[in-house]
Amino acid sequence: MKSHNLLSIILLGTAMISCQCSKNSDTKFFSFDGAKLQEQYKPGESIDMGILNAENKKIDSIIYYVNNKNIGSKKGAECIAFDLSAEKLGYKNLKALVYFEGEHQETETRVELVSGIQPKLLTYEIVNIFPHDMKAYTQGLEFYRDTLFESTGNGAGNSTGIRGVSSIRKTDYKTGKIYKQVDLENNMFGEGITVLNNKVYQLTYKEMTGFVYNADNLKREKTFKYFRQMEGWGLTNDGTNLYQSDGSEKIWILDPETLKEVDNINIYTGSAKVKNVNELEWVDGKIYGNVYLKDAIAVIDPKTGAVEAILDLKDLKVKVLQHPDVDVLNGIAYNAKTKTFFVTGKNWDKMFEIRIK
Repeated sequence: MKSHNLLSIILLGTAMISCQCSKNSDTKFFSFDGAKLQEQYKPGESIDMGILNAENKKIDSIIYYVNNKNIGSKKGAECIAFDLSAEKLGYKNLKALVYFEGEHQETETRVELVSGIQPKLLTYEIVNIFPHDMKAYTQGLEFYRDTLFESTGNGAGNSTGIRGVSSIRKTDYKTGKIYKQVDLENNMFGEGITVLNNKVYQLTYKEMTGFVYNADNLKREKTFKYFRQMEGWGLTNDGTNLYQSDGSEKIWILDPETLKEVDNINIYTGSAKVKNVNELEWVDGKIYGNVYLKDAIAVIDPKTGAVEAILDLKDLKVKVLQHPDVDVLNGIAYNAKTKTFFVTGKNWDKMFEIRIK
């Protein structure tokens, strides 16, 4: 029952939407053959695309597209199959461009590729417990050269009056001592961070703005605007590109120089999308993402977007000081030397070093 509940609370349903359109005539002569299509597919299956020709028009040829990519053409009304084995999860927009009797028309529809993986439930053991700044509304956490970098937002602050300011800081994880701290402007709410090529990248929440710092001295070197209208949540990197979450089911893959989109993935567990993936960490080719408000971490395949495993960490919250401002788990840092994870939360007075079994 415990496993069932954990999986169910982070799953979100989806719906299928389809449309059809024509370029050269108000009359639609062609449509995708719905009898050949499923609403949802899993990796390893194939989409069999065929066209219905209700008016028995003489078809010369058909060009088929998936997400605007030409996947092949057929003479007459011949069908085509599209293998989904190497495809990322998410919606697949199907289009057929039909040439007939000196004219051409388009018809479109949409199907969804979902995960075929049942996520494993991981367990952990606590290795150490370290002090953590209770005023730190933790948004991002990452090790770099044995130093723990942390990004904080403006905590809620109420009866305890511990409302902090957004910051980027370098700390001694064993003592909680802050080596260096740079506060953000008052109108900026700090979010996720990652370190790549000796540069610290930091997001902000709704300000559509990010910052780049020198990792040695935290001197701000660059301010950038997001490539699209979006919120800033989590951030990590694979050694080449940045991976940014925005509260939706998407993780955006960015070029670290231009900060423009290179690609994106959609996060699924089973047939449902997973939203609200917040703080991110890249470990051994996988993305570990904190699921906001669930005190759980999802292990995501960055090639497809499939959730492969889930780590339930809700028991950690009861081990921290229970004050009015204590908030949810948020903060994942992997120490490659010890092969352990360091996790904390917003306004937690402790940070936990854990080993995943």
